[in-house]
Amino acid sequence: MAVDGMDFTLGVEEEFVLLDPVDGAVALRAPELLASLVPGPDVSGELMRFQIETATGVCRGLDEVRSELTRLRQTVATAAEADGCLMVAAGIPPGELRGDTLTPEPRYRRMAQAFPELIDEAGTCACHVHVGLPSRDLGARILTGLRPWLAPLLALSVNSPVERGADSGWSSRRFPIWDRWPTAKPPDEWSGAAAYDRSIGDALRRGDALDAAGVYFYARLSPRHPTVEVRIADVCLAVDDAVLLAALVRGLVATCAVTTRSPRARGTRIGAALTAAARRGLDGPGIDVFTGREADQRHLLGELVDFVRPALKAAGDEEDVERGLDSVFEHGTGAARQRRLFAEAASLGEFAAELAHATMNVPTR
Repeated sequence: MAVDGMDFTLGVEEEFVLLDPVDGAVALRAPELLASLVPGPDVSGELMRFQIETATGVCRGLDEVRSELTRLRQTVATAAEADGCLMVAAGIPPGELRGDTLTPEPRYRRMAQAFPELIDEAGTCACHVHVGLPSRDLGARILTGLRPWLAPLLALSVNSPVERGADSGWSSRRFPIWDRWPTAKPPDEWSGAAAYDRSIGDALRRGDALDAAGVYFYARLSPRHPTVEVRIADVCLAVDDAVLLAALVRGLVATCAVTTRSPRARGTRIGAALTAAARRGLDGPGIDVFTGREADQRHLLGELVDFVRPALKAAGDEEDVERGLDSVFEHGTGAARQRRLFAEAASLGEFAAELAHATMNVPTR
């Protein structure tokens, strides 16, 4: 996708939970599962031994994103089945935690020592969308433009309502757990890369993170790639949900790249809007960050789509987005679908099996 000579490529990282098929508790099998796979950058371990992360290559279109995500999910799910566990796309483990969950790597041990009050619940799973950029200065300014639109992206992607065998009351229970980290916050209003780098340096000097990779802004400049990395979303239950999210994020980045005056919003309103989105997803009222008033979550999502529509058209993504939105409005968010499966399951093991099936459901392209 090119706008004003800029080529906005896509990459998507997804984090998954490994579950025991008998009782739905976490399965601490990630190191063994990884050992059974061909080594490569597209599948890796994470903070907890029940987590697996996948990463697409650099993609130029949504069909390529869809194909890559489907391939990666199939690869990990097949390996998990052979190892006697289930791979599930859920923002938090829905069953019990047990055993020594921390992955035994030096960086993760340092994190546990630095943040002992946070580490036990740190095994949350997100979907990170990367959009390629020509410069870090432009990326920092785009992050400022993204601020008002983070809550609709979260409302669309909520997928973690069940915690330790019960409905948590949140559509994204992941969000308030993740939000406890010192650097988990919206981007600031940065004028360029130098201002952004000062914020990173300040966080490290305060001890709020061990390194740049541990600075958990809801959207940031990737410390590893020449991209804007939007990190607000839960891992999506289905591939089509992740493709829809990726299309909207790319449209938003492209729009902010060429918009000289992006809408502004107060930080307190952004925080309130994110909490409302995490609570209710697309069902019920949210917060309009421009007025501070309550507004229907679906209306707020519609405003985001209208804002990025020219970019969607330029990329040829408009029909994919409309089709994806129609599906979400008909079948519900990942959280709504999880709740239906949870209500119908006779046990946590059965619920885990149903989630694993939903994770691998054939894309509805």
